[in-house]
Amino acid sequence: MQYKVLIVEDEEFIRAGLQECLEMEDYQVAVAGDGDEALQKADEFLPHLILLDVMMPKKNGFDVCRILREKYPTLVIIMLTAKGEEASKVRGLNIGADDYITKPFSTLELLARVNAFFRKIATQMDSLAFSNEIAEFSGIMLDFKKYEATKNETTLDLNVREFQILNLFCKRRGEVISREDLIQLIDSSSNSRTIDNYIVKLRQKIEDDPENPRLILSIRGMGYKLDA
Repeated sequence: MQYKVLIVEDEEFIRAGLQECLEMEDYQVAVAGDGDEALQKADEFLPHLILLDVMMPKKNGFDVCRILREKYPTLVIIMLTAKGEEASKVRGLNIGADDYITKPFSTLELLARVNAFFRKIATQMDSLAFSNEIAEFSGIMLDFKKYEATKNETTLDLNVREFQILNLFCKRRGEVISREDLIQLIDSSSNSRTIDNYIVKLRQKIEDDPENPRLILSIRGMGYKLDA
């Protein structure tokens, strides 16, 4: 898997330098120069990780972080803050950032942080206990060994959490899975709203009509089930 990184930085020379370094590490990179462009690129590019400057035109990094954390719960967000802005670091972490790095920063340190997060993601994927290597339903093919997914031979861009959820659904196909079970699977610090957001995003990727799902069904007061 080639991981995708979005760089959001209004200073062009910093942005270009980071892009060059990350591409040399074989990451797929997109860039944005302001907050509005960052939100647009995030929706189009669907990055695994975002390097997000705090002080930017149009929308600041805090606003962008808050919006993206709500839309993409598994997105890794590393905020770039000015030296000595302790309050900015705390605020960023409180609204959903995973980490921060202080300007001016060493490129080697930033790469080490990025690489560490992707090692963690890879470890999570390797530790998934799949009952079968391949599952197939309703034109959807899931290869749990290669972490690849297609629908009618078109590639689906699923993240780690989505593979975890589909794995559980496939193991217990037709059974109702409670939100509590999904919380324990994903992250014990999650809540029902977080789980519902995961399901919404997953439906958008696998359902023909996400507003009227036929595969992942909501069972009122109980949870969800895979009806395939």
